[in-house]
This record gives sequence, structure tokens and C-alpha cells, in this order.
Amino acid sequence: MQIDVITLFPDFFTSSLQSGLLGKALAKQIAKVNLVNPREFTLDKHHRVDDEPYGGGVGMLLKPEPICAALESLSVLTRRNIILVTPQGQPLNQPLLQELATGYDQLVLICGHYEGVDERVRYLVDQEISLGDFVLTCGEIPALALINGVVRLLPGTVGKAESLKAESFEVGLLDYPQYTRPPIFRGWEVPDVLRSGNHQAIAQWRYQQQCQRTQERRPDLWEKWLKQQENK
Repeated sequence: MQIDVITLFPDFFTSSLQSGLLGKALAKQIAKVNLVNPREFTLDKHHRVDDEPYGGGVGMLLKPEPICAALESLSVLTRRNIILVTPQGQPLNQPLLQELATGYDQLVLICGHYEGVDERVRYLVDQEISLGDFVLTCGEIPALALINGVVRLLPGTVGKAESLKAESFEVGLLDYPQYTRPPIFRGWEVPDVLRSGNHQAIAQWRYQQQCQRTQERRPDLWEKWLKQQENK
């Protein structure tokens, strides 16, 4: 997959794109991330990318010309999705990550700054995505989260693909509690069922824990999951 990021701060991504599973996936060319700075496409000597909003107001807006020029400099693959990361967008969740990972060969992410982007930039995009109902200092943070969430779903990134199927949100429930050695730590014991070797009992316990944890911690997800079960 080709992921192009239009960002004023390419250095923001340097360490994260070289670390952990994400770094290994990019090294194996499971995905490629291309960072493009819109400052390189400005025409004035100060390389200005922002200006005051018409009608007054606090803060500055990103100008449309540099973003448009940066976008037009990119190669175009057949299945391409141009995304503006913004608090006003569709909330990012696991089904959306699945859709992005399987439905496209190229993702183009536009990172906003200051008070946002000129409204005309929205004519250039296919989709707007938000990390949540809060505001951050820059669009690079949600863009990096989106890249991480998508790349880890691509074949070859995670060693055991089966492990992706049982994690939180994949089946509509939160993940079950997990333990490793030692069997007792500071008086806290690993549940006997997990050491029983009875795979059927373990699977039943894990399912019960998923239901209980989701009901207690995320009643909104629990209600949604119950409705899905009723529809089935």
C-alpha cells in the first residue's frame, strides 16, 4: 500500500515510522509512506502556507494553493482515497480501519494545523476522518494513528494473523484478560481455568470475560453488540 502524507512537519513521523512492527512492515515494503511538505510548493520567498481568515476571527488558516499543489504532485493509483484528518470528520474505528486496509491501494492524508484548512481544500478530498471528539495541536497525531492502525492489518505485518481476529472491537466486544508467567505475582493468581489445558473451558471463560468487560466498561458497545446479535 502507498500512503502519502501532506504535512508541514515531516520530522514528526521519523521515529515512529522506524520503530516496532510499523517500522518492520515498512522495511519489508508491506507499505510505503511518502511525506510531502506543502511549503515546498509555495511561490513566495517566505514559503508562507497560512493566512488570516476572511471575515475576521482568531488564528490562521492553511492556504489552499500549497496543499493543492502538493496533492497534484503525487502519483495516482487506481484505488486511491484522499483523506483530511479533522475533528469534524467521521470517527476512526476498527471497521473503518478494515475498510481502508482492504479497499484501497493508496491513501493520501492531509494534516491540518492552526485553525484548520481553507474550506476549498475539502473539494479535493474523498473522506474526512477524526480521531475523536477532541481537538489536538496538529493533524500529524491522528494521521500517525491511522497509518499504524491500517498497516498492522496488512498481510505480513503481524506474525500470526489469527491474533487480529480476537482483539478488542474485531467482534464487537472488548478483549478478554490475558496472563503470562509467573502464575502468582504479589498475591495475584492466574485463573485456574487458563492453566487447566481444557481448551473448551478456556474459550468459554474468555467469551464470558469479553461480555462482562464490555458491559462494565463500554455499555455503549454492549448495547450495540446486543442489537447485532438480535438481528442475526
